Amino acid sequence: MKQVLIPIIALALMTTACNSNKKALSAGIQKENLDTTASPHTDFYQYACGGWMKNNPLTGEYSRFGSFDKLAENNRKQLRGLIEEIASKTASNATVEQKIGDVYNLAMDSTKLNADGYKPIEAELKKIGELKTSSDILKLMPELVLSGLDPYFSIYVGADPMNSSMEMVQTYQSGISLGQRDYYLENDAHTKAIRDKYKDHIVKMFGLVGFTPAQSKANMEAVMTIETRLATVAFDKVKLRDPHTNYNKMTVADLQKLVPELNWIEYLSSLGLKDIKDINASQKESLVEVGKILKSEPVTAQIAYLQWKLIDESASYLSDKIYAENFDFYGKILSGKKEQSPRWKRAVGTVDAVLGEAVGQMYVKKYFPAEAKERMLKLVHNLQISLGDRINALTWMGDSTKVKANEKLKAFIVKIGYPDKWRDYSKLDISKDSYYANVKRASRFETEYRYAKAGKKVDKSEWQMTPQTVNAYYEPSTNEICFPAGILQYPFFDMTADDAFNYGAIGVVIGHEMTHGFDDQGCQFDKEGNLKNWWTSTDKKNFDNRASGLADFFSAIEVAPGVHGNGKFTLGENIADHGGLQISYQAFKKTTEAAPLAVKDGFTPEQRFFFAYANVWAGNVRSEEILKRTKSDPHALGKWRVNGALPHIQAWYDAFGIKAGDKMFVSVDKRVSIW
Repeated sequence: MKQVLIPIIALALMTTACNSNKKALSAGIQKENLDTTASPHTDFYQYACGGWMKNNPLTGEYSRFGSFDKLAENNRKQLRGLIEEIASKTASNATVEQKIGDVYNLAMDSTKLNADGYKPIEAELKKIGELKTSSDILKLMPELVLSGLDPYFSIYVGADPMNSSMEMVQTYQSGISLGQRDYYLENDAHTKAIRDKYKDHIVKMFGLVGFTPAQSKANMEAVMTIETRLATVAFDKVKLRDPHTNYNKMTVADLQKLVPELNWIEYLSSLGLKDIKDINASQKESLVEVGKILKSEPVTAQIAYLQWKLIDESASYLSDKIYAENFDFYGKILSGKKEQSPRWKRAVGTVDAVLGEAVGQMYVKKYFPAEAKERMLKLVHNLQISLGDRINALTWMGDSTKVKANEKLKAFIVKIGYPDKWRDYSKLDISKDSYYANVKRASRFETEYRYAKAGKKVDKSEWQMTPQTVNAYYEPSTNEICFPAGILQYPFFDMTADDAFNYGAIGVVIGHEMTHGFDDQGCQFDKEGNLKNWWTSTDKKNFDNRASGLADFFSAIEVAPGVHGNGKFTLGENIADHGGLQISYQAFKKTTEAAPLAVKDGFTPEQRFFFAYANVWAGNVRSEEILKRTKSDPHALGKWRVNGALPHIQAWYDAFGIKAGDKMFVSVDKRVSIW
């Protein structure tokens, strides 16, 4: 794909407004989203988003429903129309249309799913059950990995953090189905209850695929023993954010000495990763424990563990009864959901996951206007200028570091809307045998596609999200920011609204992703995407001190009774929110300087900027989901991305007259200023 490089050019071009068309643009703010009975001085989130929350109550299928989810719902309906039109027709074999149609129709065929029961995985369960020795287990593991499972640990191919132009084989701690180590190790009442219900869930799931009650209970005990061992040595979520701590490049020969229980050359070759010389053992302590588990745990226990990984991963693609039990635990107990999503939504989601860019190509052709991309390019350009200006004006950073920061900023690769070249799905085999079999083949297709990159140059034109995704990202290894077509819609982006709205919404999202290049993780990578220090020791110390203040601020927030946020875990996202607000507000003011915007709908342009930002994070969330996200999500909850972020922004105080004594007021000496 052609790389879209946006250079920093003359400051004067900042005055090129994004709303240069002659048609009068709206305020963009929907007044029904507000709760004017609340005070912005007391709870700005309620004031700006209370109406939205009232008008968009949680339905049974959601544990959290916010602006992102509402837009994703609209996108999903659009995708449904595209997919069902294809699925209703007979297509030539091996075409993309045939593959989309077959996956969707199999997902929708409840009669076949229920008649098949667990038969689609029966042969695999039996194959695992017939293993006799540790050697047999090691020989089977690559096949399971290629099928999409993650027994014991994960292995992937990604850019070498120290040599970002080259793809490298890397390992990552994994193998625990609850995802977070805390669920296995912490002993507060809530966590213990989750753990006990997880044990019950494992027993029930084994029973649903043909095991006796006694076998199911014994298998559960084996699973918990192995998963708890893996959790005990796993890095916690804060330690996982340290790129240097997670970089352990070594030769395969040295890895063989570190973890002799696996024949690494044979294992890698079985995955299609032949002639690999070096590997990044990201959390090597976990690998050492894997070796010990493979050597010390009985083969019968490891069989139960491998069978569980298969059952757990396949549950969403089997009978309704199996899916229902899977949902009861992961959906209801863990997240607080009340009911399953409709079958068509799950089917669309699978097609989207299996053939994402094929669906995306259809999506952008029908739903993404060219003028939206043009306006986004202007927004991005203006925000790059703003960030450059802010870097140059920093009082805590020295000149030599500023030069490096600006070099990194100018080197940003910007991706908007959709890729210039699309994935080829011709080698993906989709047939009418079973829903699960197709998902398994798709997992193998994707895994082999990724593994084939090992030892090759990084393709910087490749996208890490599909165009229909309602999200955005910054990738440090390629120093790129990406804004898929899916997010370039209301309430993030509105072609009919003025700059106050668009800078407050998508402008802050753009600034957020840019700031990720300079957050506590991103700042450790240089303009080429290499994990390389470009700071003076004094400047880095100044940055760390300011970042620590933001971490402490968010750690002090009580997100639920007796439960506080983890400011160190959410630090990168909080820095990005803070930077995004500062950068976009400055760009907004500079862009409209020559022709100031008028008061609209009773609100100043500055007020509308902050309303637009707050509405991006409008949402309702269940208490169970709050606890889950506090353990697992590196983002602060939506409420605190507003009420936690804005009190550090002076322009917000000025726009709404927030003064000392107000509940939302934070004294100047306690406010954080970074970018």
